Amino acid sequence: MKAIAAKPERLVIGLMSGTSVDGVDAALVRIRGGGPGVQLELAHFATYPFPSAVREEIFRLFRPESSDVVTICQMNFVLGEVFADAALQLMRAAGVEPAEVDLIGSHGQTIWHEPIPVRRAGVESASTLQIGDPAVIAARTGVVTVGDFRVRDVAGGGQGAPLVPYLDYCLLRDDRLNRAVQNIGGIGNVTYLPAGCDLERIVAFDTGPGNMLIDALTSRFFGRPYDEGGAIAAEGQVLPDLLAELMAHPYLGLEPPKSTGRELFGVQFAARLHGRGDPADLVATATAFTAHAIADAYRRFLGPVDEVIVGGGGARNPTLMRMLAAALPGVRVVDHEAVGINSDAKEAIAFALLANDCILGLPTNVPGATGCRERAVLGKICL
Repeated sequence: MKAIAAKPERLVIGLMSGTSVDGVDAALVRIRGGGPGVQLELAHFATYPFPSAVREEIFRLFRPESSDVVTICQMNFVLGEVFADAALQLMRAAGVEPAEVDLIGSHGQTIWHEPIPVRRAGVESASTLQIGDPAVIAARTGVVTVGDFRVRDVAGGGQGAPLVPYLDYCLLRDDRLNRAVQNIGGIGNVTYLPAGCDLERIVAFDTGPGNMLIDALTSRFFGRPYDEGGAIAAEGQVLPDLLAELMAHPYLGLEPPKSTGRELFGVQFAARLHGRGDPADLVATATAFTAHAIADAYRRFLGPVDEVIVGGGGARNPTLMRMLAAALPGVRVVDHEAVGINSDAKEAIAFALLANDCILGLPTNVPGATGCRERAVLGKICL
């Protein structure tokens, strides 16, 4: 471990699977140094779709009524194999040997996230669970693997999410511009970087739905996993009364720090919209809900915003991007490519950086984002 930390430059793989469960995003990153002065170079990136049987099993785990302890235990190791295979495929595609890779950082797959403490068996505790055991990845690849990044923050009283604000601060803070860095994956989350900010001034939280609700409706009514290019939403009409009802959701009014996931805005939420309108209109309204929830969060909880930098799958949805720009008049709305970052690769890059800085012993949570009581080194190291 000391030898890895002592190297001036490290080759690190970041692995990410989000709430949309599209597949494993894998980024090979050259990292020089660590912390706010870090230098990153994306060497290779690919997404490896989940086998359909694996994806189906993951969705079973999201629903308490269809999950069980045996399946969770087995899928923890199955996903470890899947993540390991993604890392090995990436190495082959990039033309590097496992011996050349210093570290792997794996987010795993979140199947339950409950950061608000509840009482069970006489003990009050928050909880979060990501599966895809990093020990399996380390065993299959022969590369030191860091995983389970959320749990230390949750143990310290934080939400365990979002974690990407650390990367946002390292790469996107600006002396003149007040920036909102908005990810639109399955869930939407924002990092607010006031002009000239230090890490203590960062605000970050989950804004609410991202693509998850749109995807659920698109799958249910059109048999497609997502609304490619926002084409379905573009054909539909936003239903004003339904949008107003959605915008009254209590999550939107909660003060940060806060985080959410599939348990709140997943298929169960989408099912309540069935029969409320024409299918294309429902997709258009869900798309507008995502855009308006983001804009509403900015007005409620952020200071002035000059520029919004959008990443995640939502950045590839022109209809959603137009709706977001319309909901934020006078604000420049761009994708990550406009500032030199691969939108698709960003979250995988973030977990490469978190693994890198874990080995260096650097704290990588952002208490202003998660609500944790202290800065903490995140991740469990598997040799």
